[in-house]
Amino acid sequence: MKLLWAKNPSTANEMVEKLSPTTAWKPKTIKTLLTRLVKKKAVGYEKKGREYHYYPLAEKSECIKAESHSFLRRVYNGATKPMLAAFLENEDLSPEDIKELKRILNKKGRG
Repeated sequence: MKLLWAKNPSTANEMVEKLSPTTAWKPKTIKTLLTRLVKKKAVGYEKKGREYHYYPLAEKSECIKAESHSFLRRVYNGATKPMLAAFLENEDLSPEDIKELKRILNKKGRG
């Protein structure tokens, strides 16, 4: 999805070319993934001659939100507090990070 959000439309071959240096995925695996994303309506396509040109149907922010909820359910049984505590204990945070997190929590507390 990141490739399609960065450059769309893209052909399957363009995506294979971009992904090959960074993954061990075979071209067939990438094309199978594209087919599944089309079936899930996360990706659309337009046929031009013999090529399919793919483009995202799902917004990046919506995918991140859905993936975050899925991770939270799978790893922490949906509980936010233990996830945040683990993150805060295990990550090196800059003063700017801490300030931003405090701002978010204060805003959430007022809501």
